[in-house]
Amino acid sequence: MNAPLEGGRLYGAGQPAVEGHALSARGLAYAYAGAASVFADVAIDIRHREIVCLLGGSGCGKSSLLRVLARLEAPTAGEIRFLGEVLTAPHPRAALVFQQASLLPWLDAAGNVGFGLDFDHQPALSRSERAERVGHALSAVGLAGHAHRYPAQLSGGMAQRVALARALARQPQLLFADEPFSALDAITRAEMQDLLVELVHRWHTAALLVTHDIDEAILVADRILLMGGAPGRIVREWAVDIERPREAQPVAVTALRLDILNALHALRAHSYEHHQTEGKT
Repeated sequence: MNAPLEGGRLYGAGQPAVEGHALSARGLAYAYAGAASVFADVAIDIRHREIVCLLGGSGCGKSSLLRVLARLEAPTAGEIRFLGEVLTAPHPRAALVFQQASLLPWLDAAGNVGFGLDFDHQPALSRSERAERVGHALSAVGLAGHAHRYPAQLSGGMAQRVALARALARQPQLLFADEPFSALDAITRAEMQDLLVELVHRWHTAALLVTHDIDEAILVADRILLMGGAPGRIVREWAVDIERPREAQPVAVTALRLDILNALHALRAHSYEHHQTEGKT
């Protein structure tokens, strides 16, 4: 399904894995001005070449946590470390993919993938280096032959591949993804999930994927974190050690799915009881 890179070489392949964690956060909290906390006392670690899925119901603070971890928003408490250093602003070696591809309509696929590589916070690249990065990223997502197509000429799945290639062109050590496949049809979504797993493992990066879809989390993640409560917290964690391809392991997948569902039901029941108790006081 996925085309190899030109010359059979993956950009960044062969680089030694860095010891420790790509990202660590402790005591993390966030609140909108004058409002109650969205989440509080969050601790999270993401290892290199690991896919962590952040799962939870709507409104539990998943997307807000991702934005704070990416430093698009400042936490109200706590500390974030990226590649061992305290993170105080968005980092050039972290990249983001959102639900909408948000491609610039006046740029072709290659232009969209390369957009941002010339920003001040990015390492300076020669024209040939920039072209090489763009070409490798497009090849990695199977779009080497579509570099000069414009967004209006791309399907939804192709547009999301371009958005993923745009993130990969930055050579990220960590990829933040906020429900990036939820708007796609089932077959395209499954292809994109497989592609994400392949790229994370082959490009020596890591990923934090926000989703509300239990099946997506099980098929993609190395670890699943369940977020819930008010304010939101990480309440459960599962290491997913099911052999890939996981679709071929229905018994193990079903057992994990039921365990996660039970945890979600228990969390919802606890939240309901909490609200009922508060209403009586």
